[in-house]
Amino acid sequence: MSGNTVTRPHSASFAPSRAARELELKRSEFDLAVHLGRVRTVPDDGGGGRRVPRAEIERLRADPRFPETLRAGVLAVGTGEAAAILGVPPARFTRLARLGLVVPVRFYLNRYRVVVWLYLADELRQFATEGTNAFLLTGRTPEVLRSQLAAGVDLRPRNWRGRHLGFLHRQADGPWQRAGALAAFLDPLQVAEIVRDPYERSHLNRFRPGPPAHATPGTPAAQLIEKITTADAPDEIDWLRYDLERTVDEARAEQPAPRPSPKPAPKRSAAPSEPPGSPGPPGSPGEPDRPNRGLLTWLRRRGG
Repeated sequence: MSGNTVTRPHSASFAPSRAARELELKRSEFDLAVHLGRVRTVPDDGGGGRRVPRAEIERLRADPRFPETLRAGVLAVGTGEAAAILGVPPARFTRLARLGLVVPVRFYLNRYRVVVWLYLADELRQFATEGTNAFLLTGRTPEVLRSQLAAGVDLRPRNWRGRHLGFLHRQADGPWQRAGALAAFLDPLQVAEIVRDPYERSHLNRFRPGPPAHATPGTPAAQLIEKITTADAPDEIDWLRYDLERTVDEARAEQPAPRPSPKPAPKRSAAPSEPPGSPGPPGSPGEPDRPNRGLLTWLRRRGG
């Protein structure tokens, strides 16, 4: 049932938590809707993250089937439910996912540190209804695909990275943010080879988003998440490196990375002044007037 009776304050935009309530979504559903571009967000002028314009809330609530349509569009399911949507055994669905024929939208680690991949139900239904995919759902898997599976191919992490990069690019507000999104999928050593200037690298890291799943640093779970979120195929790494170098060049030209202000040159101290009455070099203005003692001695001797 739609909650059209929800009282909405007159505001130009809403914080994510309030926007989720306005759209009658769980926070995880709201975050996925933003991820997929189903809910438009804008930067917070105060630097507090992103917000949802009031006009966007009104647009989505104007749908006659609100909130059912919005919820259905962000329904993410695991392997068992995904297999049921396609009408295949879970093992067959897993093979399709490993081959990259269906693309995960999210992942998390369960209590046993096993990766659980989630897929959009809408995309699975579309996959099932396309006639060209019928041979993948029934009968024997083609030999070329079976050979890839035998070789250990698993495109789920790579396909997820590509999808997540698209989300990060949509959220980026400038070249440094886009560069940070690219750097998020590269090993830090790869980034250091491309961005050699330490001030630029430090600035870039400010816009490098963290992993979507959290774990205590250094733990096996954190290492597994890092493996999923870091590019490993040579062609993928090459593409990310090339795009990062190009994007950093754009960022450098548009808004150079901040650097410490140069230290002012130390002031040269003035030469210490001569104390009053101290003798200076012969004939100098500071030398006191006094007779030549050698001449007086000679005159005394002549006179004596």
